[in-house]
Amino acid sequence: RSMAQRAQFETDAIRPTGLSSTIAPHHRVDDKLNSAEYLDAVEEEWNKRVDAEVETLVGGMQDLVELATVGDKDKHRIYEDAFETELRAENMVRAAHSLLSIVHSLKLMILLSDEGQVVERRQRELTQLAKETEAAKERAAEEWKKLVHGEDAEEAAEGEEVEDEDDAMDEV
Repeated sequence: RSMAQRAQFETDAIRPTGLSSTIAPHHRVDDKLNSAEYLDAVEEEWNKRVDAEVETLVGGMQDLVELATVGDKDKHRIYEDAFETELRAENMVRAAHSLLSIVHSLKLMILLSDEGQVVERRQRELTQLAKETEAAKERAAEEWKKLVHGEDAEEAAEGEEVEDEDDAMDEV
């Protein structure tokens, strides 16, 4: 297969055009990227979403701590702080729900990915690699014999095979 054909089948990542309308708006990745670039871009997008929500949670917690200062406050300031505290808490709850939604989406992506195809491809690659390794070992052994015994090693090896066959015939 050509490199372009292999690039099409290297991943089971879903392209934005195939996503449902609930997930599709979050994916703004160029379709012209190869598989690895596409996955990197999607991963970066998810990381940015998670970072934004975590930043909202941290900022909200810092604001709540600042609002909780004890001191001389009039009624008006106390009501303002209470309202601001409610707003910060609502923002934090929204960020936490968003993080839960992100986690749920990522779990679904993992569960719905074609794990069987990935395992099958890896197994084929391992089998092919084992065959290539065995062939390389055999070639290395032949080259070693040539180096140790000289050019006549091939003839000697063939002679040994003939003798082994004769011995086997004698035993029968």
